[in-house]
Amino acid sequence: MPKASLTLPNGTVVQIEGTTEEVRDLLKHYGAAPGHSAQGGTGSGGRARVRKTKGRKPSAGKAARSTDSAPDLSEIVNVAKNCDEAEDIERQILDRASQVDRTLLPLYIVHEQLDNAFGLSSGEVSKVTTDLGVPVSQPNASKTLSGSAAKYVIGDRVRRKGQLVRYRLSRRGLQYMQAVIRGGSDENAG
Repeated sequence: MPKASLTLPNGTVVQIEGTTEEVRDLLKHYGAAPGHSAQGGTGSGGRARVRKTKGRKPSAGKAARSTDSAPDLSEIVNVAKNCDEAEDIERQILDRASQVDRTLLPLYIVHEQLDNAFGLSSGEVSKVTTDLGVPVSQPNASKTLSGSAAKYVIGDRVRRKGQLVRYRLSRRGLQYMQAVIRGGSDENAG
């Protein structure tokens, strides 16, 4: 019975076994050239069987997990410096001394420019603000997120000592940051 194997883009190896026509059709459908990775075999014509096996790339699973747990902070910094609102952000947030606004800025960038794809921890907020040239230390970012800026953020879990909490901007926080960037204040928002 004819056999073939192909490797999918995610690293999964698929073993195909069936009649010559079935193998050819499957390879054609998945973009492999017929006979490219086919292995000879004999047998009666039966149904094609597809068996999936785990790919040989163990780092692929780790890479997928690490992107969930560690967002690309340099991308956030680059977006903040190059987005349409960059001049207003610099004038209204980076050139001023408001720790709340500086702490909320990375969350605003993730929300508006990166489709709110992930939350940020206080340490990640600290690293982004440092890279933007307006450092907010990790302890100060943590105190701000849990204190004066708490009404503007949503944590992914209840805060406990030693546990990582990822924050996202709330609807109220989004309104506040939009007002700040436009040049208004919290009272003028909404």
